[in-house]
Amino acid sequence: MKLGLSSYSLSRAINAGEMTILDAIQWIADNGGEHVEIVPIGFDLTDNLQLAEQIRKKAGDVGIDVSNYAIGSNFLTEEPEAYKAEIERVKKQVDVANALGVKLMRHDVANRKDLSIKQFLSELELLAAACREVADYAAQYGITTSVENHGYFIQYSDRVQALVEAVGRPNFKTTLDIGNFLCADENPVNAVKKNLPYASIVHIKDFYVRPSYRNPGAGWFQSTGGQYLRGAITGQGDIDMWEVLRIVKHSGYNGYLSLEFEGMEECKQGSKIGLENIRRIWDEV
Repeated sequence: MKLGLSSYSLSRAINAGEMTILDAIQWIADNGGEHVEIVPIGFDLTDNLQLAEQIRKKAGDVGIDVSNYAIGSNFLTEEPEAYKAEIERVKKQVDVANALGVKLMRHDVANRKDLSIKQFLSELELLAAACREVADYAAQYGITTSVENHGYFIQYSDRVQALVEAVGRPNFKTTLDIGNFLCADENPVNAVKKNLPYASIVHIKDFYVRPSYRNPGAGWFQSTGGQYLRGAITGQGDIDMWEVLRIVKHSGYNGYLSLEFEGMEECKQGSKIGLENIRRIWDEV
């Protein structure tokens, strides 16, 4: 197991000009991280393979891995031409992943207001075909692509499994975010048990949870069922982090653990405490 940080965790500092992505990599290494997951917020790699090479070199210089490349995408388009164009755009991002030297890449697949199971089933094969084409393209580089339980429409553990099975490629799996299941009102402990066999990488995230009838005010958002959520420093929120990490550890999973901090605290402080807590809890369980 290697514990590291998603650059998303430091995106506020990057966007504010407090650090560059190269500074972030140095910060991760200085704070005990063993890998960096690249999420292009505050910088763009699409037409900047030179920066991708710099990221790769910087990570090598400080002795950490570049683990995963994570981008947004949406294959549920109104026109067939747009559907094809989105597939080609994501394939171009696979080239970026290869330039970064990663063997893992996450891309989103769908964004829909209608979250019904009927809508999901009607569009499952369309999504699977797109993911299959991207995975087949990534195979030339030895890259495993993945879908995250993210974005509401594909947030449920069963829907993630259904998509992975429908794609039917050994190099298409899931980026398993332990916290995001709460956005679909699923118990993280149960959902992690279900989807861990499909995981290519595991995101560690924590949330505070309040019931739908207790609006806590600014800084909170709602799940599909209406409960209120707010990002927390890992180990300080309401997820049973000890049980989740125990399940992951004793499953035999030996891949990357990537901390995603999105709390209201200062991002470097929140990330540092989260990394420390994950290591401590991992040793305890």
